[in-house]
Amino acid sequence: MRTGDEVEREATDAVSALPGMMPMEGSGEALAPEVGDAPARSQWQLFRRRFFRHKLALISLGALLALYLLAAFAPHIAPYPLNPRPLPLAQANHGPSLHHWFGTDELGRDQLTRIMYAGRISLLVGLLVAVFSTLIGVTVGALSGYFGGWVDQILMRITDLFLIVPGLAILAMAQKGLSNKALPLVGKLSSTALIIGIVTFLFWQTVARVVRGLFLSLREKEYVDAARASGASNRRIIIRHILPNIIGPIAVNTTLVVGYAIVLESTLSFLGFGIQPPQVSLGTMLNQSESAVGTPQAYLIYFPGLVLLITVLAVNFLGDGLRDAFDPQSKH
Repeated sequence: MRTGDEVEREATDAVSALPGMMPMEGSGEALAPEVGDAPARSQWQLFRRRFFRHKLALISLGALLALYLLAAFAPHIAPYPLNPRPLPLAQANHGPSLHHWFGTDELGRDQLTRIMYAGRISLLVGLLVAVFSTLIGVTVGALSGYFGGWVDQILMRITDLFLIVPGLAILAMAQKGLSNKALPLVGKLSSTALIIGIVTFLFWQTVARVVRGLFLSLREKEYVDAARASGASNRRIIIRHILPNIIGPIAVNTTLVVGYAIVLESTLSFLGFGIQPPQVSLGTMLNQSESAVGTPQAYLIYFPGLVLLITVLAVNFLGDGLRDAFDPQSKH
C-alpha cells in the first residue's frame, strides 16, 4: 500500500510532465502554464480596430473625402469655367465625349464643371447643418437630461414645438421674403446661408432627444456620483464625464443629418425654394434638367442624380460603420 508521500510525489511528477508548464521559483516544480500578458487597449483603439474592419464604411469614407476634395478644389481643377463668357452655344446639348465627360447643357456649359461647383454648395450645406444642429441638440439635450425638473420641461416643450413646425412651408416663406426683400434681416442673407440656418433649426430636435435620454440614464451612474462627491462642478461632470461616454450615438446622428440635409436642400432646390441662381447645387441642376427626361438630353439629369445618390449612400454607410464601431457588442 502506497504512503501519502508517494502519492503526492507521483502527482507532482505528472503535473511536471504536462507541456507548457514552468517551474515554480526555488522548487523546480511546474504548477502553472506560461501565459503572455495581452496588451491593454483603450476604447479609441478598439473603435479604430472595429471601424477598419468595416470595409463598406471605409469605402464610403474614401468616397466622401474624394467628393469633398473635388468640391473644395473645383476652381483649380475644373476643366472649364462655370459660366463662360461668351456662352459656347455651338456646343449646346452635346452628349458625353472625351472633351465633355458628362456632356453639355442647353447653353453649352460643361456638366462636369457644374457638378463640381454644385457639390460645393450641397456638401457645404450638409456639413454645416450637421455641425450646427448637433451643437444645438447636444446643448439642449445635455441641459435637459442632466438638470431635469423645470429645465427639462421647458426645453422639451420648445423641442416639441419645433418638431411640429412644417419645415417646407417655413423655407418657402423665407425664400419668398428673400426674393422680394420684404424682410430686412432675411433680405441681407444669401440663399445658401438661409437654407443652412433654417434646416439647422429643423434638424436639431432628434439629436436633443437622443442626448437627453442618454443623460437621464448616465447621470445616475456611480462615477457621476463619485465626481459630484469629489466637488466637481456641473459643467465639468457634463463635459468631462458624461459626454465622452455618448460620443458614439452623437457621431452616428451627425453623419445621418448630413445625408438628410443634402436630400432636403436638393428637394427644395428642385421645387424652386432652395439655392437660387447664379449659385448652383445638385437640386438646382435637377430642377433645370426636368424637361430633359425622356429626351436625348436625359444625361443632364442622370449625372447630378447619380452624384446625389452616391453621396447619400456613402453618408449612410459611414453612419452604419460608426454605429458598429462604437458598439462593443458588434460582431463586425
